[in-house]
Amino acid sequence: MKFKKIINTISISRDIFKSYINEGNVVLDATTGNGNDTLDLARLVGYKGKIYGFDIQSIAIENTKRLLTENNQLENVVLINDSHVNIDKYIDEPLDLAIYNLGYLPKGDKNIKTDAENTVLSVSKALNLLKGNGILVIISYIGHPGGLEEKEALEKMLNGLNQKEYNVLKNEFINQKNFPPLLYIVEKANHI
Repeated sequence: MKFKKIINTISISRDIFKSYINEGNVVLDATTGNGNDTLDLARLVGYKGKIYGFDIQSIAIENTKRLLTENNQLENVVLINDSHVNIDKYIDEPLDLAIYNLGYLPKGDKNIKTDAENTVLSVSKALNLLKGNGILVIISYIGHPGGLEEKEALEKMLNGLNQKEYNVLKNEFINQKNFPPLLYIVEKANHI
Protein backbone atom coordinates (compact mmCIF):
# COMPACT_ATOMS: atom_id res chain seq x y z
CA MET A 1 0.00 0.00 0.00
CA LYS A 2 1.27 3.46 -0.89
CA PHE A 3 0.65 6.52 1.21
CA LYS A 4 0.34 10.00 -0.24
CA LYS A 5 0.68 12.53 2.60
CA ILE A 6 2.38 10.97 5.62
CA ILE A 7 5.05 8.96 3.87
CA ASN A 8 8.04 8.91 6.21
CA THR A 9 10.10 11.11 8.49
CA ILE A 10 12.31 12.36 5.65
CA SER A 11 9.34 13.51 3.56
CA ILE A 12 7.78 15.25 6.57
CA SER A 13 11.04 17.08 7.33
CA ARG A 14 11.34 18.19 3.68
CA ASP A 15 7.75 19.45 3.72
CA ILE A 16 8.61 21.49 6.81
CA PHE A 17 11.65 23.16 5.37
CA LYS A 18 9.97 23.69 1.99
CA SER A 19 7.15 25.56 3.73
CA TYR A 20 9.51 27.58 5.91
CA ILE A 21 12.53 28.54 3.78
CA ASN A 22 12.46 31.62 1.58
CA GLU A 23 14.78 32.89 -1.10
CA GLY A 24 17.77 34.61 0.51
CA ASN A 25 17.72 32.57 3.73
CA VAL A 26 20.85 31.26 5.43
CA VAL A 27 20.70 27.56 6.28
CA LEU A 28 22.88 24.95 7.99
CA ASP A 29 22.89 21.36 6.75
CA ALA A 30 24.87 19.87 9.62
CA THR A 31 25.20 16.43 8.01
CA THR A 32 25.25 16.62 4.20
CA GLY A 33 25.43 12.87 3.63
CA ASN A 34 24.92 12.28 -0.08
CA GLY A 35 23.63 15.82 -0.64
CA ASN A 36 19.92 15.34 -1.21
CA ASP A 37 18.79 17.74 1.52
CA THR A 38 21.59 20.15 0.59
CA LEU A 39 20.34 20.24 -3.00
CA ASP A 40 16.73 20.86 -1.94
CA LEU A 41 17.86 23.58 0.46
CA ALA A 42 20.04 25.28 -2.17
CA ARG A 43 17.13 25.41 -4.59
CA LEU A 44 14.90 26.94 -1.92
CA VAL A 45 17.27 29.70 -0.78
CA GLY A 46 18.19 30.57 -4.36
CA TYR A 47 21.28 32.43 -5.44
CA LYS A 48 20.68 35.18 -2.87
CA GLY A 49 20.79 32.68 -0.01
CA LYS A 50 23.51 30.56 1.48
CA ILE A 51 23.87 26.97 2.64
CA TYR A 52 26.58 25.79 5.02
CA GLY A 53 27.00 22.05 4.51
CA PHE A 54 29.06 19.99 6.96
CA ASP A 55 30.18 16.41 6.94
CA ILE A 56 33.06 14.69 8.69
CA GLN A 57 33.55 12.29 5.77
CA SER A 58 35.28 13.56 2.64
CA ILE A 59 33.30 11.08 0.51
CA ALA A 60 30.08 12.74 1.70
CA ILE A 61 31.40 16.17 0.77
CA GLU A 62 32.51 14.83 -2.64
CA ASN A 63 29.09 13.21 -3.25
CA THR A 64 27.31 16.41 -2.25
CA LYS A 65 29.57 18.59 -4.42
CA ARG A 66 28.99 16.31 -7.41
CA LEU A 67 25.20 16.38 -6.96
CA LEU A 68 25.15 20.17 -6.54
CA THR A 69 27.39 20.66 -9.59
CA GLU A 70 25.21 18.39 -11.75
CA ASN A 71 22.20 20.52 -10.78
CA ASN A 72 23.86 23.96 -11.06
CA GLN A 73 23.39 24.61 -7.33
CA LEU A 74 26.96 24.80 -6.00
CA GLU A 75 27.32 28.59 -6.24
CA ASN A 76 25.58 29.44 -2.98
CA VAL A 77 26.79 26.43 -0.95
CA VAL A 78 29.81 26.37 1.36
CA LEU A 79 30.85 22.74 1.89
CA ILE A 80 32.96 22.06 4.97
CA ASN A 81 34.73 18.75 5.58
CA ASP A 82 34.62 18.92 9.38
CA SER A 83 32.45 17.78 12.26
CA HIS A 84 29.19 19.63 12.85
CA VAL A 85 30.42 20.19 16.40
CA ASN A 86 32.66 22.92 14.91
CA ILE A 87 29.93 24.98 13.23
CA ASP A 88 30.75 28.01 15.34
CA LYS A 89 34.26 28.09 13.84
CA TYR A 90 32.83 28.59 10.36
CA ILE A 91 29.49 30.37 10.79
CA ASP A 92 29.18 33.83 12.25
CA GLU A 93 25.86 34.91 10.76
CA PRO A 94 22.34 34.17 11.98
CA LEU A 95 20.62 31.08 10.58
CA ASP A 96 17.04 30.85 9.38
CA LEU A 97 17.04 27.06 9.54
CA ALA A 98 19.30 24.20 10.56
CA ILE A 99 18.84 20.53 9.75
CA TYR A 100 20.51 17.45 11.25
CA ASN A 101 20.06 14.05 9.68
CA LEU A 102 21.79 11.89 12.28
CA GLY A 103 23.34 8.44 12.08
CA TYR A 104 25.70 7.22 9.38
CA LEU A 105 26.20 7.92 5.69
CA PRO A 106 23.74 5.86 3.63
CA LYS A 107 25.70 3.14 1.82
CA GLY A 108 28.79 4.28 3.74
CA ASP A 109 30.87 3.03 6.65
CA LYS A 110 28.39 2.33 9.45
CA ASN A 111 31.17 2.70 12.01
CA ILE A 112 31.43 6.41 11.21
CA LYS A 113 28.34 8.01 12.69
CA THR A 114 27.09 10.88 14.76
CA ASP A 115 27.28 10.48 18.54
CA ALA A 116 25.44 11.78 21.57
CA GLU A 117 28.07 14.13 22.99
CA ASN A 118 28.95 15.89 19.74
CA THR A 119 25.35 16.08 18.54
CA VAL A 120 24.12 17.71 21.75
CA LEU A 121 26.99 20.22 21.69
CA SER A 122 26.42 21.00 18.00
CA VAL A 123 22.66 21.39 18.40
CA SER A 124 23.26 23.79 21.31
CA LYS A 125 25.53 25.86 19.07
CA ALA A 126 22.98 25.79 16.24
CA LEU A 127 20.26 27.03 18.59
CA ASN A 128 22.48 29.97 19.52
CA LEU A 129 22.98 30.76 15.82
CA LEU A 130 19.27 30.60 14.96
CA LYS A 131 17.43 33.86 14.33
CA GLY A 132 14.24 34.57 16.24
CA ASN A 133 11.54 32.31 14.78
CA GLY A 134 14.30 30.19 13.22
CA ILE A 135 13.64 26.47 12.85
CA LEU A 136 15.81 23.49 13.77
CA VAL A 137 14.93 20.10 12.25
CA ILE A 138 16.52 16.90 13.57
CA ILE A 139 16.04 13.38 12.22
CA SER A 140 17.25 10.80 14.73
CA TYR A 141 17.81 7.15 13.86
CA ILE A 142 17.76 4.74 16.79
CA GLY A 143 18.16 1.35 15.13
CA HIS A 144 21.97 1.34 14.95
CA PRO A 145 24.55 1.00 17.76
CA GLY A 146 24.73 4.32 19.61
CA GLY A 147 21.53 5.65 18.05
CA LEU A 148 19.36 5.14 21.13
CA GLU A 149 21.94 6.79 23.39
CA GLU A 150 22.14 9.74 21.00
CA LYS A 151 18.35 10.07 20.97
CA GLU A 152 18.18 9.96 24.79
CA ALA A 153 20.89 12.61 25.20
CA LEU A 154 19.25 14.80 22.57
CA GLU A 155 15.82 14.48 24.18
CA LYS A 156 17.24 15.31 27.61
CA MET A 157 18.75 18.49 26.18
CA LEU A 158 15.62 19.44 24.22
CA ASN A 159 13.35 18.74 27.22
CA GLY A 160 15.45 21.20 29.23
CA LEU A 161 14.87 24.12 26.85
CA ASN A 162 12.84 26.96 28.32
CA GLN A 163 9.33 26.86 26.84
CA LYS A 164 9.25 30.67 26.76
CA GLU A 165 12.25 30.60 24.43
CA TYR A 166 11.69 27.45 22.35
CA ASN A 167 8.85 25.30 21.10
CA VAL A 168 9.94 21.68 20.73
CA LEU A 169 7.93 19.08 18.86
CA LYS A 170 8.65 15.36 18.65
CA ASN A 171 7.07 13.43 15.80
CA GLU A 172 7.21 9.65 15.66
CA PHE A 173 5.49 6.80 13.90
CA ILE A 174 4.08 4.59 16.65
CA ASN A 175 2.83 1.67 14.56
CA GLN A 176 5.93 1.01 12.44
CA LYS A 177 8.48 -1.74 12.99
CA ASN A 178 12.28 -1.67 12.79
CA PHE A 179 12.92 1.52 14.76
CA PRO A 180 11.55 4.24 12.47
CA PRO A 181 13.43 7.55 12.73
CA LEU A 182 12.19 10.28 15.04
CA LEU A 183 11.67 13.87 13.97
CA TYR A 184 12.27 16.84 16.26
CA ILE A 185 11.33 20.37 15.30
CA VAL A 186 12.44 23.32 17.39
CA GLU A 187 11.34 26.92 16.85
CA LYS A 188 13.20 29.72 18.58
CA ALA A 189 11.06 32.56 19.94
CA ASN A 190 11.39 35.87 18.15
CA HIS A 191 12.39 37.78 21.30
CA ILE A 192 15.64 35.92 22.00
